[in-house]
Amino acid sequence: MKQLFLALMALGAAPVWADAPQAIDVTVTASGDTARFDVTITHPDTGWDHYADGWEVLAADGTRLGMRELVHPHVDEQPFTRSLSGVVIPAGATAVMIRTRCNVDGWSADTVTVALP
Repeated sequence: MKQLFLALMALGAAPVWADAPQAIDVTVTASGDTARFDVTITHPDTGWDHYADGWEVLAADGTRLGMRELVHPHVDEQPFTRSLSGVVIPAGATAVMIRTRCNVDGWSADTVTVALP
Protein backbone atom coordinates (compact mmCIF):
# COMPACT_ATOMS: atom_id res chain seq x y z
CA MET A 1 0.00 0.00 0.00
CA LYS A 2 2.86 2.36 0.82
CA GLN A 3 4.33 1.88 -2.70
CA LEU A 4 0.98 2.75 -4.30
CA PHE A 5 0.76 5.89 -2.17
CA LEU A 6 4.30 6.94 -3.14
CA ALA A 7 3.59 6.27 -6.82
CA LEU A 8 0.46 8.42 -6.69
CA MET A 9 2.35 11.18 -4.90
CA ALA A 10 5.07 11.11 -7.57
CA LEU A 11 2.44 11.49 -10.30
CA GLY A 12 0.98 14.45 -8.47
CA ALA A 13 4.42 16.08 -8.44
CA ALA A 14 4.86 15.65 -12.21
CA PRO A 15 4.89 18.89 -14.20
CA VAL A 16 1.61 19.99 -15.71
CA TRP A 17 2.08 21.08 -19.32
CA ALA A 18 0.13 24.04 -20.58
CA ASP A 19 -1.93 23.79 -23.72
CA ALA A 20 0.08 23.85 -26.93
CA PRO A 21 -0.26 26.94 -29.10
CA GLN A 22 -3.11 26.59 -31.55
CA ALA A 23 -3.48 28.14 -35.00
CA ILE A 24 -7.14 29.14 -34.92
CA ASP A 25 -7.29 31.06 -38.19
CA VAL A 26 -5.12 31.15 -41.31
CA THR A 27 -5.48 33.44 -44.32
CA VAL A 28 -3.43 32.74 -47.42
CA THR A 29 -2.86 35.33 -50.12
CA ALA A 30 -1.18 33.99 -53.25
CA SER A 31 0.96 36.06 -55.60
CA GLY A 32 2.56 34.08 -58.42
CA ASP A 33 4.51 31.17 -56.92
CA THR A 34 4.70 32.71 -53.44
CA ALA A 35 2.17 33.30 -50.70
CA ARG A 36 1.60 35.39 -47.61
CA PHE A 37 0.28 33.62 -44.50
CA ASP A 38 -1.60 35.49 -41.77
CA VAL A 39 -1.84 33.09 -38.83
CA THR A 40 -3.86 33.73 -35.68
CA ILE A 41 -2.57 31.85 -32.64
CA THR A 42 -3.90 31.34 -29.16
CA HIS A 43 -1.74 30.13 -26.26
CA PRO A 44 -1.86 30.68 -22.50
CA ASP A 45 1.38 32.72 -22.48
CA THR A 46 2.57 33.42 -18.95
CA GLY A 47 5.50 35.68 -19.82
CA TRP A 48 9.11 35.10 -20.81
CA ASP A 49 9.09 31.78 -18.98
CA HIS A 50 6.43 30.22 -21.28
CA TYR A 51 5.10 31.62 -24.53
CA ALA A 52 4.28 30.72 -28.14
CA ASP A 53 7.55 31.38 -29.95
CA GLY A 54 6.95 30.37 -33.56
CA TRP A 55 5.00 28.72 -36.32
CA GLU A 56 5.92 27.11 -39.62
CA VAL A 57 4.42 26.34 -43.00
CA LEU A 58 4.95 22.74 -44.11
CA ALA A 59 4.42 21.03 -47.46
CA ALA A 60 2.32 17.86 -47.53
CA ASP A 61 5.52 15.77 -47.24
CA GLY A 62 6.64 17.69 -44.13
CA THR A 63 9.21 19.89 -45.87
CA ARG A 64 9.47 23.30 -44.22
CA LEU A 65 8.47 26.06 -46.64
CA GLY A 66 8.77 28.93 -44.16
CA MET A 67 8.97 29.79 -40.50
CA ARG A 68 7.88 32.77 -38.46
CA GLU A 69 9.75 33.26 -35.20
CA LEU A 70 7.89 35.03 -32.40
CA VAL A 71 10.40 36.86 -30.24
CA HIS A 72 8.32 37.91 -27.24
CA PRO A 73 5.32 36.76 -25.16
CA HIS A 74 1.77 37.87 -25.97
CA VAL A 75 0.30 37.68 -22.46
CA ASP A 76 -2.14 40.58 -22.96
CA GLU A 77 -2.74 40.02 -26.68
CA GLN A 78 -4.68 36.77 -27.10
CA PRO A 79 -5.32 35.59 -29.67
CA PHE A 80 -2.76 37.35 -31.86
CA THR A 81 -2.03 37.37 -35.60
CA ARG A 82 1.37 37.46 -37.28
CA SER A 83 2.30 37.25 -40.96
CA LEU A 84 4.92 35.61 -43.12
CA SER A 85 5.40 36.68 -46.74
CA GLY A 86 7.39 35.28 -49.64
CA VAL A 87 6.72 31.61 -48.92
CA VAL A 88 7.49 29.68 -52.11
CA ILE A 89 4.72 27.20 -52.85
CA PRO A 90 5.73 23.98 -54.67
CA ALA A 91 4.17 23.51 -58.11
CA GLY A 92 0.96 21.52 -57.91
CA ALA A 93 0.50 21.96 -54.16
CA THR A 94 -3.14 22.31 -53.15
CA ALA A 95 -2.67 22.55 -49.37
CA VAL A 96 -0.05 23.19 -46.69
CA MET A 97 0.11 22.57 -42.95
CA ILE A 98 0.69 25.08 -40.17
CA ARG A 99 2.45 23.88 -37.01
CA THR A 100 3.00 25.96 -33.87
CA ARG A 101 5.72 25.96 -31.22
CA CYS A 102 6.24 27.25 -27.68
CA ASN A 103 9.51 27.88 -25.88
CA VAL A 104 8.85 25.23 -23.21
CA ASP A 105 7.13 22.31 -24.93
CA GLY A 106 8.59 22.72 -28.42
CA TRP A 107 6.73 21.89 -31.63
CA SER A 108 3.09 20.91 -31.34
CA ALA A 109 2.19 17.40 -32.44
CA ASP A 110 -0.86 18.83 -34.19
CA THR A 111 -0.99 20.66 -37.49
CA VAL A 112 -3.69 22.63 -39.25
CA THR A 113 -4.18 21.84 -42.94
CA VAL A 114 -4.91 24.89 -45.08
CA ALA A 115 -6.19 24.80 -48.66
CA LEU A 116 -4.27 27.05 -51.03
CA PRO A 117 -6.12 29.57 -53.20
